[in-house]
Amino acid sequence: MTTIVIIIHVLLGLALIGLVLIQHGKGADAGAAFGSGASGTVHGARGPANTLQKVTGWMVVAFFGTSLLLAYVINTSQEPSSVVDSAPVSESGNASDKDGDTPSDKPTDVPSSNSAAPSGDEDGSTQSPSDVPGQ
Repeated sequence: MTTIVIIIHVLLGLALIGLVLIQHGKGADAGAAFGSGASGTVHGARGPANTLQKVTGWMVVAFFGTSLLLAYVINTSQEPSSVVDSAPVSESGNASDKDGDTPSDKPTDVPSSNSAAPSGDEDGSTQSPSDVPGQ
């Protein structure tokens, strides 16, 4: 049903654009007041403008009706849900780690004190504080 209403809504919108572009502006009737050729037409000087205005008015009512119908259908077709309910939850969730810190408390770029990385020179040798001269 939603697809049909959307198709009707789009077609009404395109038809409204076409009808508005076909109609004459307010300043276009100034020539007819002084006897310029529009008085000899089938509908008279003001006939087609009134017909087009009536059709445009009814199409506007239909367009607003389909707009309201679409809003109603889309609101009632979906169950209300929260973004929080649809958010993925990790394995650890909000639980604490082994040492009691939450993951957001730990900086990721600073190595921990119990890491396996050597703390010495590039050749892999390590120095204890007693080996450092001057201390």
